[in-house]
Amino acid sequence: MYYAHSANDVGNWHPLAVHLGSVANLAKSFASESPWYGEAQLAGLLHDLGKYADRFQRRLHGEDSGLDHWSQGAALALTKHQAVAAALAIQGHHIGLQRGDTDTLKRLHPATLANAVLPSLQLSDPDLDALTARALADGLQFAAPATHCIQAWHHAVAAMLDVRLLFSCLTDADFLDTEAHFNGDENGKRPRAAGPALDPAIALAALDRFMADSIRHGSRATDDVHTVRETLWRACGDAATAAPGAFTLTAPTGSGKTLAMLRFALEHARKHGLNRIVLAVPFLTVIEQTAAIYRRVFADFPANFVLEHHSLAGVGEESEREDAESGASRQRRLLSENWDAPIVLTTNVQLLESLFSNRPSACRKLHRLMRSVVIFDEAQSLPAMLAVPTLAALSHLSSAYKSSVVFATATQPAFDTLSAAVSKHAVAGWKPTEIVAGHADLFKKLERVNVEWRVGKTNWQTLAAELESRPQALVVCNLKRHALALLETLQVNAMEGVFHLSTNLCADHRRAVLDWVRKRLASGQPCRLISTQCVEAGVDVDFPVVYRAFGPLDAIAQAAGRCNREGRLNAQGKFGRVIVFEPDDTGEARRQYPTFAYYQAAEVTRALLTEHGELDINDPAIFRKYYKKLYDVADPATMNNALEDAIQARDFVEVARRYRLIEQNTFQLLVPWIDRRDEFQALRIEAEQAGISARWMRRAQGLAVSVYKPRDAMPAWAIPAKLKPFGRTGGGVSDEWFILEGDYYDDTIGLVPPEGPQLFIA
Repeated sequence: MYYAHSANDVGNWHPLAVHLGSVANLAKSFASESPWYGEAQLAGLLHDLGKYADRFQRRLHGEDSGLDHWSQGAALALTKHQAVAAALAIQGHHIGLQRGDTDTLKRLHPATLANAVLPSLQLSDPDLDALTARALADGLQFAAPATHCIQAWHHAVAAMLDVRLLFSCLTDADFLDTEAHFNGDENGKRPRAAGPALDPAIALAALDRFMADSIRHGSRATDDVHTVRETLWRACGDAATAAPGAFTLTAPTGSGKTLAMLRFALEHARKHGLNRIVLAVPFLTVIEQTAAIYRRVFADFPANFVLEHHSLAGVGEESEREDAESGASRQRRLLSENWDAPIVLTTNVQLLESLFSNRPSACRKLHRLMRSVVIFDEAQSLPAMLAVPTLAALSHLSSAYKSSVVFATATQPAFDTLSAAVSKHAVAGWKPTEIVAGHADLFKKLERVNVEWRVGKTNWQTLAAELESRPQALVVCNLKRHALALLETLQVNAMEGVFHLSTNLCADHRRAVLDWVRKRLASGQPCRLISTQCVEAGVDVDFPVVYRAFGPLDAIAQAAGRCNREGRLNAQGKFGRVIVFEPDDTGEARRQYPTFAYYQAAEVTRALLTEHGELDINDPAIFRKYYKKLYDVADPATMNNALEDAIQARDFVEVARRYRLIEQNTFQLLVPWIDRRDEFQALRIEAEQAGISARWMRRAQGLAVSVYKPRDAMPAWAIPAKLKPFGRTGGGVSDEWFILEGDYYDDTIGLVPPEGPQLFIA
C-alpha cells in the first residue's frame, strides 16, 4: 500500500491511488467547460507520481526529508503525453509555475530530470518506469488527452492564462482532497460543504423587490435622475441577451450603475447559463459601499451568497457575531480560498494580480472565472502600463471560456484603440460592445454641475477665505502635503465643520469621517472636507461645491461626481459648482503630482484645454479624445518592457513579479485611533504576549495604515509585531505588521510620525 498523506486525527492514512483518482476527477470537473478537461484529469493522476517512491513513503514516517515528488509526474506528462500545460502545472503545484520556454522544458526529460529539481531537494526516485509500474499496479490508468491545453505559444498572454487555468483546476482539486482527508472521521474523508449555487431567476426577483421597495420608493433623487436611472436599468436588461463577450458600461455618476450592472450580470447569467458573478473594484471604500448594498439585496439568501474577498472582509462587529454564533466567518474564509460562491466582491489587485500570478494559493480560484460574468467597476483606474497584457488576458478569458467581461465607469477609457497591440497576445484583441448605446444622452440629461476652469494659481489663504463663505464644500488635492497645508490654514482660522480624509487615516477612521460628513450634509450643518484623491472613486457624498486641484481629466470628472450627486440643486434651478484650481506651489511641475504617469495625464488635460477651450466633462466624446491623446503620449504597449520580456520568455515567476497594480514595499502599522483605543490596546497586548495570528491580522485591518518601507532601517516608532509560534518553530517577528510606538496619531490628520508625511502612500 502506498500513501499520499500520513494519518489524520482518527488515525486514517490517505491511500495514494485514492488521492490521485479523487484529484483527477475533481480537476476534470473544474475544467469541464474547457476543451482540455482530459489534460486536467491527467495532471491530477500524475501530480504526485513521485510519492510511489520508497523514500517518500519513509518520509511520511519522518525517516527522510528534502524530496521532490512532483518532477517525475511532470516529466511523464511532457514526454509521453506531450501535455505541456499539465507538466508545468504538476511541476508548480508546490513551488509555483516556473518557465515554459524550450530550454527549461528540456530539463523535464528523464535523462536530465535532476536538473529540474531545486538545489535544496532530491528526487524521491529518478526511475520513472518503476514509479509508473507501481501506479499501474495500484489500479491507475493514464490516458493521453484528446485536446491539449496549449496549441501554440505565439499568443503568449493567452497561452499563459490557459496554463494558469489548468494549474488552478489541479491545485484547487489537490487542496480540497487533502483537506477532506485531514478533516476525516471514522467514516472516511469529509469534503467541505460546497458554496451556494447561483440561481439567476431567484436572485433577479430579489433585486427587483429591492429596487421597488428601497430604491424607487425611498429615493430623494429628482425626476431627471429617476428618468436616467430607469433608462439605464432597462438598457442593462435589454443588453443582457447579447452573446458572452467583452462589454463596456458607460454611465454618469449617480445613474444607479451599481444595481444596473448587477441586473445585467444576473440577466446575462440566466440567458446563457453562466455560473457566477465576480465584481472587482479598485478601492476598499467602493467595495464596502457595494457590499453593503448587495447584502441588503440578498439579505434572505444563504450565508456567503455574496462573498467578500478583500483585506477588510471579516472585520467589524458583524463578523465577530458570526464567529461567536454560527461559524459563518470560518466558512467564508474557506470559500474565499477558491471563490466557491455565486457572487464574489473583490479588488482589482486580488483579481488581476491572480491572473498573472504563479503561486498555487493565488491561482487556485481562477477556474471559477470560466463561464462567469466579470465586472470591473471604475475601470479607468487600470494603469496604462498594464493595460495591454490585462486586456489580452481578459479578452482570452472571454473568447475561449464563454465568460463576459464588463468595464463600467463614467469616464470610459478608449481601450479599443489598443486592440492591435492586444491581438499580439490574444487573437481576439479588445473590441467591446457598449451596453448603453445612447449613453451620451444620459450624461446630458444628468448634467448637474458647471465646471469652472480657473486661470492662474490659487494660494491656500485665498482658498480658505472662499471656504468661509461656502459652509458645505469639498476640496480634493493631488498631494497630501497640499491637503495638510490647506487644513492647517483652516485650523488657524478656527473654521467650523472642517474634516480631513486621506490614507494617513486608518480604515475605521476614514469610515467614521465619511459618516460624520454625510450626517452634517444631510442636516445642513457646516461641512468642509479636505481630501486627497481617496474620496473620488465611488464614495457616496453629495456636496453643492467641489474644488478640485488641476489634474488628469478623469480625476476631475470623478471629483465632480461628488457634487450635486442626487441632482437636488437642479430642482431649485441651479447646478453644482466644480472649481478647478491650480495650487500656488513654486516647486517643479512634476513634483506637484503623486507619480510621473499622473503628471503626464494632467499635461494631456492641459493640452486639450488649450486646443478646445473649456472642456465639457458631461461629453463622453471628450474622454475618448483625452484617452487617445494620453495613449499617443504614453504608448501603453511599450511602457513596461520588463513585463513584456518576461511574457515573451514564458517566465511565470518573473511575470508575477513584474505585474503589480500597486507597489509592494509597504508595511501595515497598527495605530491608536481615539475611538478604538481600547481595541488597539487589546491587540497590542495580544501581540506582545501571544504573538499575532491570521485572526489578529483580520481584527487589526481596520486600525492599520499602509506605510512605505524605508530604504534603510525601520523607524524607531514602528515596533515589529511578534509572530505566534507555530508547532515547534519559534515565532520570530513580522516584516509585514508593526505597532505604532509614541503619540504620533492625530484625531484629524491621522499618522504623523516625526519623519514627516512624505513616507506615506498617497
